[in-house]
Amino acid sequence: MIIAVDGPAASGKGTIAGALARHFGLPHMDTGLLYRAVALNLLRWGGDPESEFAAVRACDLEQTDFSDPELKTETVGAVASRVSAYPLVRQALVDRQRSFADQPGGAVLDGRDIGTVIAPHADVKLFVTASAEVRAERRWQELRRLGLNAHLPDVLADIRARDERDSSRAAAPLRPAPDALVFDTSVLSAEAAAAEAIAAVEAKKATA
Repeated sequence: MIIAVDGPAASGKGTIAGALARHFGLPHMDTGLLYRAVALNLLRWGGDPESEFAAVRACDLEQTDFSDPELKTETVGAVASRVSAYPLVRQALVDRQRSFADQPGGAVLDGRDIGTVIAPHADVKLFVTASAEVRAERRWQELRRLGLNAHLPDVLADIRARDERDSSRAAAPLRPAPDALVFDTSVLSAEAAAAEAIAAVEAKKATA
């Protein structure tokens, strides 16, 4: 079973995807970390985020430590949103994501274009969203837990800017797949959102 979980930044899609992976015993890939890793490589090399060529050179992730807390910073996230708009960057990372999705036994992937581009054949597609204000509050709290300094108004402005970039880019814009189940988690706790998603996937399995 392949489960695709898409949605904007800090919507809760990663939490939901992790819960689904644990419940169904499936491997999980947070594809957003791939783009954050490219962004971090680019920043550390002194590359220009406005250069698609430089961003493509930063797609070599063989030496990447995906547990590096710097991957979660707002600076890296903002650059990741910019470089993810480049068609050549997305193409460079497509095969890694598709291979993960199509491994024997299935997988759970979360990102921006899993159900529309990476795995349009997924058995279940979820699109997770929440208001920009709620998402900014969540991201701000996450940054504080990581010991990173951030101001809530700045985080909200960044969330809105990323929404605009992600939904308006020419390559794989952020949008629900036509057959996706849409979840608004604005008023749901992480536990409640995960429980609803698990129930929805169970129901989908039962009718498959």
